[in-house]
Amino acid sequence: MRTFIIPVLIGLLLLTSCSLNDLTGENKQSNNNHQNEQTNKNDQSNSPENADENDGTIKLDKKYFNIVTEQDGKEVIQNVDNILILVNKQSAYLPADYVPANLVRPNVRFSFGDLDIEKSYLKEEAARALEKMFQQAEVEGISLYAVSGYRSYTRQTEVFQREVDAKGEEKAVEAVAIPGQSEHQTGLAMDISAESANLDLVESFESTPEGTWLRENAHKFGFILRYPKGKEAITGYQYEPWHFRYVGEETAKIIYENDWTLEEFFQNAKAV
Repeated sequence: MRTFIIPVLIGLLLLTSCSLNDLTGENKQSNNNHQNEQTNKNDQSNSPENADENDGTIKLDKKYFNIVTEQDGKEVIQNVDNILILVNKQSAYLPADYVPANLVRPNVRFSFGDLDIEKSYLKEEAARALEKMFQQAEVEGISLYAVSGYRSYTRQTEVFQREVDAKGEEKAVEAVAIPGQSEHQTGLAMDISAESANLDLVESFESTPEGTWLRENAHKFGFILRYPKGKEAITGYQYEPWHFRYVGEETAKIIYENDWTLEEFFQNAKAV
């Protein structure tokens, strides 16, 4: 086994990470493993250093870069609780048995109502930030609906296989992330919609008042639009105006102000 830190790899395949049909049928996720208050405080300290005054490079602790080991011929991410974990089609795999230890169900409005199911969960830090974002949106007359958050490796396998059965493997990989390379497994991503989009995950969400509000305000709560339009060759994914990823407020602010993707953030980051 060898351990090393890999740089950010830019995906070249235009593949989507979210299944547009993944709206029902997920198992209830038990919340048996909460981290203590001190751990949450530590999570909140996960933020980049200031940019270098000379060249604008972000000084970033090396622990925020993916740390990978080779296992049975496959590269597997080891620091899976890294708040800035990079998961895409070109990254190493998340462990098949990885389940975030502090999954909670945020107190927000869901497209499927009060059903207590797997996809209604997020890592606690992301869940609390989502609650604040939804609350502020409501104050401003914007009603958001959470659609799909955490997705286990097992569930992702089911979603992927369903797509294979329906369209064949070649077409399936164009629409659904391969198990182990779905950002949803980290518990840091939430798909969001609105009644104006019929609660669907569709590209037209971008032009709704809710989609516009999210695009302009999500960074204030630590979320980024993970797969923006025009960045497909960088992210390796098709444009998804509904998919928001938690990275913490400071990192989200940097990414938003520079019009970066998470990949570009790491391109401009120096490990220290």
